[in-house]
Amino acid sequence: MGVEQPKDSIKEMDWKSLSGTESSESGIGPAVKKRLPKKIRQVPEYYFLPRRSLPYNIAFYGSCIAAGVGAGMLLEVWINKKIKEDGGVIWEFDK
Repeated sequence: MGVEQPKDSIKEMDWKSLSGTESSESGIGPAVKKRLPKKIRQVPEYYFLPRRSLPYNIAFYGSCIAAGVGAGMLLEVWINKKIKEDGGVIWEFDK
C-alpha cells in the first residue's frame, strides 16, 4: 500500500551550477576575466616629430634672441631721438 511519489527533479537540481555564477567566482571553469595590462606606455604626440641637431637649435634660437635684443635697441634709439626732438621733455603738464 505504499504509494511512491515520483521524485521532484526540480527541487533537487543545483541551480547555482546551471547559472554559472559559482564557477566564475571560485575560479574553476572556462570563464576568463579580461584584465587591463599592468603598465601601459603612453607615448606623447610630439614623440614622432623630426628632431633637429643641437648646433641647429642653438643657431636658430640664438638668432631669435639676438633679433629680439636688436629690435629692443632700435626701439630705444628711436625713443631717445623723439625725446631730443621734443626738447628733452617727455611730459608737459604746465601748458
